[in-house]
Amino acid sequence: MASQVPGLSALIKPGLIPGFKVSKDQLTTIIPVAAAAALSTYLLTRYFSSQSSPKCRVNMTINKDSPKVVHSFDMEDIGNKAVYCRCWRSKKFPYCDGAHTKHNEETADNVGPLIIKKKNP
Repeated sequence: MASQVPGLSALIKPGLIPGFKVSKDQLTTIIPVAAAAALSTYLLTRYFSSQSSPKCRVNMTINKDSPKVVHSFDMEDIGNKAVYCRCWRSKKFPYCDGAHTKHNEETADNVGPLIIKKKNP
């Protein structure tokens, strides 16, 4: 087996580390156990780090005293075009002021506004 796996024969040579010898049979046990331990450690670390990090809020400032932020508009009141914020960063919320551009640059996100237009007959 040592001749089939590159570099494995160097590990088995006596005298590589004084007083430390590893046989082929031991390696066939050690390598899968070490790989399983490394994978388990990685997965547990990812799981617990995602559990401990708090969920980020989307809405940082708008109507924080309200249990739910809802806006309603009549189509007749919109005019020919309306542009609404979807990033929650606009100073003119619910209308878009372009704040998503800065947000996207800082976070590598890709949010943009909701644009509603009337069709031309």
